[in-house]
Amino acid sequence: MGHDASVFEKASQFLRIGADVNLTPNAVHAIDRLGVGEVLRKTAARPTFRISRTWDTGEETSRLPMSDAAEKTYGAPQLTIHRADLLKAMEAETPADRLHLGKSVFGIVNDDTRTAILFDDGSSEDVDVIIGADGIHSAVRNAMFGKDDPKFSGIVSYRSVIPREEAGDISNLDAFTKWWGPTPDVQIVTFPLTRGKEIFVFATTPRQGWTEEGWTLPGDADELRRAYEGFHPEAMALLNACTEVTKSALHIREPMEKWSIANATLLGDAAHPMVPFMAQGACMAIEDAVVLARSLEGADKGTVPERLRRYENARLERTASIQRNSLANEWMKEQGNAEWVYGYHAWEAPLD
Repeated sequence: MGHDASVFEKASQFLRIGADVNLTPNAVHAIDRLGVGEVLRKTAARPTFRISRTWDTGEETSRLPMSDAAEKTYGAPQLTIHRADLLKAMEAETPADRLHLGKSVFGIVNDDTRTAILFDDGSSEDVDVIIGADGIHSAVRNAMFGKDDPKFSGIVSYRSVIPREEAGDISNLDAFTKWWGPTPDVQIVTFPLTRGKEIFVFATTPRQGWTEEGWTLPGDADELRRAYEGFHPEAMALLNACTEVTKSALHIREPMEKWSIANATLLGDAAHPMVPFMAQGACMAIEDAVVLARSLEGADKGTVPERLRRYENARLERTASIQRNSLANEWMKEQGNAEWVYGYHAWEAPLD
C-alpha cells in the first residue's frame, strides 16, 4: 500500500515454539487479501463445526457450521494452524532487508523534534511512524503511557498437542469443541491442527498466587487430569492422551481510551490483551494491522497523528467489546449471534 515498513524483532530467529493459532473467518478474510491464505491452507485444518458441550453430561448446547458453510456465510473459513506456519508464510512475503532480528526495544522518542525507536544495544532508528506490536509487556506502551503491569486474571491455562490416532474413538475430532465447565473459568477446548493429523487441547482452571512468567512453562499431565476430574468421559479421554503439557497464566488489562500519541500507536496485545475464550487475540491483531495500513494510505509525516486517530477510532469499540466478552466467557455457550465477530471485514470496515 505504498508504506516503507521495517520490522524490528526481539528474537534472534523464529523457532517452532508454542502451538496453535486459531484464525476465525474474520482473520482469514483479512489474511487472504495479504496473499498468504492459500499457503496457510496447505498446513492448516478447517474445523467442521463450532460446538459447545456441557462439562459433565456432554450435552450439546450449540453447534455452528464452519468450513464451507463459514466460507459461504462470512467470506472465509476458520483455519487452525501452528503459529510457526503462520509466521513462516508471512516471513516469506516480507523482503529480507525489511526484517531486523535480535533488536530488543527499551524505549522511544516521540515529540515535535524526533520520532525514533531506541534499542537495548545502544542503536536507534529514526522513522515517521512507530507501531508498538510488542505484546502484553509492550516496551512501546510503557514508553508512551507509563509502566502499567498487566493483572493476573486468576486463571491458569494448560496446552498440549496429541497425534490424532492417540485420541481414540472420540466424536467430533474435526470440530472446534468447547467443554463448558461448572464455572466460567473452567473449560476444555479442542480442535484439529495440521490438516487434522494432530489435536490441540487447551484447558483453563482457577489458581491463586501465580508469579511465574512465560507462556510455554513446562506443565504436568497428571496435574492437568486431576484439575478436570468429573468431566465427561470423552473430554477425559483427550486429557488422558496428553503427555507433554505447557502451562501459563492468563493476564488482562482494562480497555484503553486511546492507543496513539503523536506519531506512535499500538497494535494487538500491546493495545488490548484479552483472555483467549473467544479465540480472538491473534485475530484482533490481524484486523488492527489491515485497518492501520488502510488508515495510513497516502499519509505524509504531517498527517500521521490524524491518521492514527482514524485507526483507533475504527478499532477501539470493537476490540474493547471483545475484551469484555472474552473475560465474561459466555459467548456462544448457547446458540447465539456469531455474525458480529466472524462477519467483520477489515478491508471494508468504515474509517471515520
